[in-house]
Amino acid sequence: MKVYSKITQLPNFQPILLLLLGVIFYFPFLGAVHLFDWDEINFAEAAREMLTTGKYFQVNINYQPFWEKPPLFFWFQAFAMHCFGINELAARLPNAVFGIASLFMLYLIGKKQHNARFGFLWAIIFGSSLLPFLYFKSSIIDPVFNFFIFLSVYFLQLSVATKGGKNSSKYAFLGGLINGLAVLTKGPVGFLIVVLSFISIWIYSKLKSILNIKDVLLFGLGVLLSSSIWYLPEVFNHGLWFFVEFIKYQIELFSEPVAGHQQPFFYHFVVVFIGCFPMSAYAIPVLIKKNYPFKSDFRQWMVVLFWVVLILFSIVKTKIVHYSSMTYLPLSYLAAINIQHYWDEEKRLPRYAIYIILSIGTILGLLLLLLPFVIQFKSHLYPFIKDPFAVDSLKTNVTIEGWEFLLPTLFLVAFWWSCRQLFKGNFRLAIWLNSVILTTFLLLYLKIIVPKIEAHSQAPAIEFYESLQGKNIYVDTYGFKSYAQLFYFRKPLLDS
Repeated sequence: MKVYSKITQLPNFQPILLLLLGVIFYFPFLGAVHLFDWDEINFAEAAREMLTTGKYFQVNINYQPFWEKPPLFFWFQAFAMHCFGINELAARLPNAVFGIASLFMLYLIGKKQHNARFGFLWAIIFGSSLLPFLYFKSSIIDPVFNFFIFLSVYFLQLSVATKGGKNSSKYAFLGGLINGLAVLTKGPVGFLIVVLSFISIWIYSKLKSILNIKDVLLFGLGVLLSSSIWYLPEVFNHGLWFFVEFIKYQIELFSEPVAGHQQPFFYHFVVVFIGCFPMSAYAIPVLIKKNYPFKSDFRQWMVVLFWVVLILFSIVKTKIVHYSSMTYLPLSYLAAINIQHYWDEEKRLPRYAIYIILSIGTILGLLLLLLPFVIQFKSHLYPFIKDPFAVDSLKTNVTIEGWEFLLPTLFLVAFWWSCRQLFKGNFRLAIWLNSVILTTFLLLYLKIIVPKIEAHSQAPAIEFYESLQGKNIYVDTYGFKSYAQLFYFRKPLLDS
């Protein structure tokens, strides 16, 4: 732990190290595999059509109005495509950039709330957990959306904490401006999450006044000002029909499962618990203990934000994995304060938490070890698969050279050794080992194994669409829904 001690004693070096880690883990291999249907390709296609039509204020899919999402994230993607071409790297680049921005955001907030050591720990815990890491290497909207929501909540919390002070109004207005960017990214749900969190804090405070009316109005004004960058021109140019369709779609998402995404109420509880490995195990004591040693107003906001998002999207009928991804940021804070507590008190992590980490990591490693075996012996599965299309996809010729089994095997060995350090009480060493081992493994797995897996699913169809680019033909799907034929065929405007 000499390295850790040196880092904590050199706070000026920590931002540089975060930048290096972000570049090393978030930027490589962004284009190693095709974009995945539906969401990744859907969003990238919206950005591509902006470049094709030159209409940056109207979101289109298949050159028809697309009212499900506002345009801010597509603007980021379109800019990246303008600079680096229409490809997977450009589509995923905005999230990689926001991945580094998120690390810096957590570091700076943690430094202000506690100290530089805590801020660095918080950033590392968040950035090296399973789903947060993978999302920053994707082209879905949520990482950018979550960044703006979290920063908005932070400034609103500062406004409440400094009520009546000289900076209270400034914080409220900044929080509103940033929340407007969240609304521009994914819609009014960004405003709803912050408002529900604020109301929950107000109720928890026994309905006492926690924010001046002036600051409430300034927050609302900030939301209106930044979101009106797009909403006002849209109303002026095309009337209210877009918003009517948008609101109808949001109500549909809430009230009934859209596109078959129906799951049980507890779905997001399972997703967050397993998907946020290992930080979810670190955070459990903070979530379940009412008298947890560390108490602060900021911790209260983080607990409230976590439960508001988790319960809200558990109520929503349409359930998709990334809908609950906003929980990852407050959960990482709770994990970080728990780790900090055990470090400062020189205690061992509870054995149940160690067993949870060991179990989830082992299951993950075994599942990823199983995938090369499935590819190697796929012919034995044909009789059990009733879908002819799936069987034909599995018949795609993909070479397994044998060393593909080595990567998950090494992960399991290294991971078990790190868990052994937890049982021995080498807590600090184990925390850093888990972070380095998991992120390194995921990075290599995305490059080496995932393309072989994708070759048995969507890759043959995508390569077929790519082979048709520039030809004077129509390309569409029959019997299933996809956006791949639009993006990878590069459907021209004249065909609309």
